[in-house]
Amino acid sequence: SGYFMPSNGDIDLLGKRFGQAHWPTLRRRIGIVSSSVGQMMALDEPAVNAVVTGKYGMVDLWGQPKPADRAKARKLLRYIGGGHLAARPWAVLSQGERQRVLIARALMACPHVLLLDEPCAGLDPVSREGFLNSVNELGQSSDAPTVVLVTHHVEEITPIFSHVLLLRGGTVVAGGAKSDIMKTGLMTEIYGRELRLKKNRGRYRLDL
Repeated sequence: SGYFMPSNGDIDLLGKRFGQAHWPTLRRRIGIVSSSVGQMMALDEPAVNAVVTGKYGMVDLWGQPKPADRAKARKLLRYIGGGHLAARPWAVLSQGERQRVLIARALMACPHVLLLDEPCAGLDPVSREGFLNSVNELGQSSDAPTVVLVTHHVEEITPIFSHVLLLRGGTVVAGGAKSDIMKTGLMTEIYGRELRLKKNRGRYRLDL
């Protein structure tokens, strides 16, 4: 995501290699929705300011944001159904509200890639479905960025996703088109027990 340094190995991101490119500039081309980013937010930061930070690839603003930035941030909050949150400080937002703010923040810089790192962790079922619906609608827009979802739950794989990469213990088990990968046999291998993968209206679930 550009926010954390690698402990070893090489990182190639959007055609650039870590150590050979200006990482803060590259970071602005990546939108990230992650609890790790949320944990770095100042508790007194208004939601609208939190959104503005995404334009500059930082998590804390120095001074007051420009009027144009605030206007764009408010527009993005309305776009993801969080317009009423603009003036609320980060400390009083629920987990679901924070995730919506982080989506707006991620979109602030018009990213090439939107990385969702277990975005539904801590959400109740209603909030989770609301969040996933927002992501699915975003992915259907003509100017949508490439969306990458990191998850442990097949229920969170919405119809907008075309490819799947399966990992177990940090090792790649399989990857490819969703229709080729989302199969009972591979799910059994990944989770280490007998189960059945079912699909209904473009969404998946596991029966144990």
